[in-house]
Amino acid sequence: MTSVLYDAQGPRAKRRNILYTVLFVLAAAALLWWVFQSLSDKGQLDWEKWKPFFAGSEAWTTYILPGLKNTLIAAALSMLIALPLGAVLGIARLSDHAWIRIPAAAVVEFFRAIPVLILMIFGLALFAQYTDVNSDDRPLYAVVTGLVLYNASVLAEIVRAGILSLPKGQTEAAQAIGLRKTQTMTSVLLPQAVTAMLPAIVSQLVVIVKDTALGGAVLTFPDLLAAVSPMSSYYGANTIASFTIVAVIFVAINFSLASFASWLERRLRRGKKSTGAVLPAAAVGGAESTGTSA
Repeated sequence: MTSVLYDAQGPRAKRRNILYTVLFVLAAAALLWWVFQSLSDKGQLDWEKWKPFFAGSEAWTTYILPGLKNTLIAAALSMLIALPLGAVLGIARLSDHAWIRIPAAAVVEFFRAIPVLILMIFGLALFAQYTDVNSDDRPLYAVVTGLVLYNASVLAEIVRAGILSLPKGQTEAAQAIGLRKTQTMTSVLLPQAVTAMLPAIVSQLVVIVKDTALGGAVLTFPDLLAAVSPMSSYYGANTIASFTIVAVIFVAINFSLASFASWLERRLRRGKKSTGAVLPAAAVGGAESTGTSA
């Protein structure tokens, strides 16, 4: 089948692609078997290593669930602050006023260029030196601060790109009926851009959930990842099992978030397609009788 991107494959190309596919599958199977055998030889697949997660609740109540709670708290706070802040910065970058547009662009470009881990470290030092925040709460504050500053800047670009992707006719039509720019943005452009922006926004929210692990790895934030070290030490160096369980939990959280976003996007698209006015049966009957008499 010919496409604008590539030509249809000939018989030799098809045979070559089949050969490459078979070789890749064999290589992947060999690699998986080597990993499995290496773990088995070192005793990482023994039942004793995995038993704490499947034969009791101590590992969950002592290590995993408290860490998961802190991860979800940090992620939720970061999302709640970063989403509206990113929307405001993104809209501000589209302003006709230079005194609004230029500072917003400077803030976005500055914090978008700094690694989120550095922002977390600076946040921890800031709260330690210039605030009275309890030392036990500083890691949470630092993680949320770093995540908000970085992800709000990225979300601002997503919002700006989503609005600019709309046809100019939408703005012109709104201006033609007398809407001010603020009304055009809030009533016409943003509602339409939300559906287009949703996949990118959800991808960034997934990044927020994953980046909370940086706080556990560097800032002693007691999140889900930080629970691996004490849990592995307590249960006899079951590091592989502990990391695997934590990874599965992260995958489940992010998959649930992406699935919800997909459902919401489909619902929004269906809602836009079904916004036509529905006439009552009496009105239809009246119109038909009028047309007949004419």
